[in-house]
Amino acid sequence: MQQASGTFSIDLRRLGALRELDRRGTLARTAAAMHLTPSAVSQQLAALSRELGVPLIERSGRGVRLTGQARVVLQHADVIAAQLERARADLAAWELGRRGALTIGAFSSAISGLLPAVLADLAETRPELDIAVVEAEPPDLFTRLDAGDIDLAVAVDFAAAPPFTDRRYSRTDLLVDRLDVALPATHRLAHLDRIPLRELAADPWVVGDGGSCCGAVTRSVCAAGGFTPEIRHAVNDWQSLAALVEAGAGVALVPRLVQPLHRPGLVIREPEGQPPGRHVFAAVRAGAEADPVLSVVRERLAAAGAAAGPARRGPG
Repeated sequence: MQQASGTFSIDLRRLGALRELDRRGTLARTAAAMHLTPSAVSQQLAALSRELGVPLIERSGRGVRLTGQARVVLQHADVIAAQLERARADLAAWELGRRGALTIGAFSSAISGLLPAVLADLAETRPELDIAVVEAEPPDLFTRLDAGDIDLAVAVDFAAAPPFTDRRYSRTDLLVDRLDVALPATHRLAHLDRIPLRELAADPWVVGDGGSCCGAVTRSVCAAGGFTPEIRHAVNDWQSLAALVEAGAGVALVPRLVQPLHRPGLVIREPEGQPPGRHVFAAVRAGAEADPVLSVVRERLAAAGAAAGPARRGPG
């Protein structure tokens, strides 16, 4: 018989017949176990032998016995069967949201202030989930979501984000991230419990660039307060921003997701009036919301958002 080529395939049902023959010993008992006729079992074994290009059974008296090549095949058959059982278990676990892989894209302060609690919880309760995190903001964040490069986006509502009514996405609101005023401890208003934003109109400001979510939100909050801030320093890193404010280089709005910012020369105060905030939400591609793994992660994100809430305040 011609030796099998490197591209042969195996019919798993026929492989099962070979394993059953090894266990049962005779074609008759194998046929009874498989609810087939002995002739049908012989046909399956003959077809498998042709697929592999090697003899699998040989006559022995009135019965048959397995060849040496069949014993080699059976060693691999046991591995294949075990792997199929693992696949079956993995699929069952996926249905329960216990196994799977996904990538979360999020803006920087969500990564530092929201995702650690989610990842720690999932590591304990869903250890078989494989989760990766990448930092991104709209519009790039949603371009990557559309392309399938990420599976779930955590974003802030601002001009670069898709509108609430965008039907391409299924959205889960997570929290309103309050913004507090960051001042140097020597600032003339640092003694106040609540800061009138309009009183900071003449101060230099430390603000993220216009393309970032917090830079855009700060500009809109100041505009709602009746002034355009004099942006002296454009900084997107929160620790760098806090260091500049502490040094007296300007004032800033700081989201509570990144607080507390532990610096002795920095004070954090609530703004006077209606507290400004940014709306944080999670989004997946429309239709993917029924995915069990995504459902579990979205539930954990919502719980983390509720826990983060508006209550946290920085030092001072």
